[in-house]
Amino acid sequence: MASISAANSVVMLAITGLYTVPQQLQGFSADDVFDAEAVSDVEVLMGVDGTLSAGYVPQPVKQSITFQADSASILMFEAWSAAQKAAGDVYFAQGLVTLPGVGRIYTCSRGVLSSYSPLPTAKKLLQPRKFGITWESVIGASL
Repeated sequence: MASISAANSVVMLAITGLYTVPQQLQGFSADDVFDAEAVSDVEVLMGVDGTLSAGYVPQPVKQSITFQADSASILMFEAWSAAQKAAGDVYFAQGLVTLPGVGRIYTCSRGVLSSYSPLPTAKKLLQPRKFGITWESVIGASL
């Protein structure tokens, strides 16, 4: 089994109408590559008599990806944002995250660029930039 270092992770992204051939994202931040928020896809209600009711309700998956200020992958996200603004509409993406250290691969479907930092914070060095994608689904499988 490989190291669990995030350094050997591979993230591929294709954006319908912009980057139809999947592009490998590169230039991730040293301390914060990507994350996904917890998903609560069960709604729960408790009746006044103490009886619990619950149901499954699909939820989107919010993922953040963080790049060093000089990452070439930022250009892809800026183009995605500009295209959405120009069209007044969304462009959907497909993604694939490979994590060799844990032997997993994640297929991300119908994602939209839902948040981004429009420019880096300027300190002694330009700081990393974060971009948010909201996915319709993320499905994991073994490599």
